[in-house]
Amino acid sequence: MIQKKPRMHVLSKWVKTKALLGSDEVRQYIPDTRRLSKSSLKTMLKSYGMVYVKPEKGTYGKGVIRVEQRGKDEYSYQLGTKEKDFWDYETFYLSLLRETNKRSYLIQKGIHLVKYKKLRFDIRVMVQLSPKGVWETTGLIGRVAHPEKIVTNYHSGGKIMDVKRLFGEHLSTNEMEKVMHKLDNLGVATARHLHKKYPGIRQIGLDIGFDHSWIPWIIEVNTNPDPYIFNKLSDKSMYRKVMRYRRAALK
Repeated sequence: MIQKKPRMHVLSKWVKTKALLGSDEVRQYIPDTRRLSKSSLKTMLKSYGMVYVKPEKGTYGKGVIRVEQRGKDEYSYQLGTKEKDFWDYETFYLSLLRETNKRSYLIQKGIHLVKYKKLRFDIRVMVQLSPKGVWETTGLIGRVAHPEKIVTNYHSGGKIMDVKRLFGEHLSTNEMEKVMHKLDNLGVATARHLHKKYPGIRQIGLDIGFDHSWIPWIIEVNTNPDPYIFNKLSDKSMYRKVMRYRRAALK
């Protein structure tokens, strides 16, 4: 009887973040991330002005909240298409807590993302174990946020787009190639490090956003990434490779 390879799906964003902070190569690309508390949120808003509050366990961008401090006692947050403003921290924090519904949440330093036609975008980097057992970046795909929402996820109304089309609005061909090469290397470095700690992982999806200095920030790492979004591209070659590697990993 042939024994199937063990596979693993790590749900906790906090666990994944702590694991990746152990990598000298990857650590510099992880935004400051802490557990949500009244004091930690106040500290991070004072430091960064804007943060994202997100469920420790969750998918498709559901429950992600963009939080801002605009003045000394002026706070606001957006969840989905709903926005609220407050003029004291206590009222603001209590309202935010009601949105979290007593679930475990994290705070992540807000990255002011490069935009495409005034809309935020990030890049999903698909990294998979090849049939020969070597980590390889197999797909790059752009995700553009819905005009009224803060998240880029396709399942939350985001639009799938070719990476070169997104980059082409900002970068020369040579610059674009360098950025894509960096994404390739960062994806493989992240996968290798996570795999050391969790050998059952066979594929990961990194959501990477760029600030205006074109530094790539790892917004999130998914250990069970959706391969089917690559089928939304007109060129199906990337999708075919992703699926081929996926089938090999499932054997």
